[in-house]
Amino acid sequence: MRITKKIKEEQMKILEETYFGAKPALKFSSDFELLVAVILSAQCTDIRVNVVTERLFKKANTPEKILEMGIEELEKEIHDCGFFRAKAKHIFETSNILLQKFNGKVPSDFEELTKLPGVGRKTANVIMSVAFNKPAIAVDTHVFRVSNRLGLAKGETPLAVEEGLQKAIPKEKWGNFHHYLIWHGRKICKAKNPLCDECMLKEVCEYKN
Repeated sequence: MRITKKIKEEQMKILEETYFGAKPALKFSSDFELLVAVILSAQCTDIRVNVVTERLFKKANTPEKILEMGIEELEKEIHDCGFFRAKAKHIFETSNILLQKFNGKVPSDFEELTKLPGVGRKTANVIMSVAFNKPAIAVDTHVFRVSNRLGLAKGETPLAVEEGLQKAIPKEKWGNFHHYLIWHGRKICKAKNPLCDECMLKEVCEYKN
């Protein structure tokens, strides 16, 4: 099946109609809490991250409180989240940088975000989109898989898929479609045993056809 511009437009129309209003699954109440949650989400489910952050944020939900807690105590608080030692180090170092360089605030500049420990391109894009409402598409495993399967944006790397999505999707909708693709990947287009027969996109999907 050849995925034309018209088919991509139909794919986007169906995704928007199905998942309109979709929000992040991570729970947070500040830019800093979002940043910590996204750092923790690497190689970890959002469900598990929410369990960890509910516990952590009651004790420390600002850069100051993270530093006061100390890295050993921080490790204990997030121990049931994968790679907890590396993540604790990143969160602790990032908290220090935010206080020293940004007056405790999370920067709204993409390049500055990617300089923070534990913050890669995906995490920076999430912060830009969710915290600051700036056009950005974060490519996680769900977005990568769904985009390639649909043929909406194909690529062997997250960056290639991100660039493809930026071309296919109107800029003002980048942030929304990030959530649409994630939720579709979680609910229907699963990594193993995708629910193709139940999928509302099956007639316009390269993978299914």
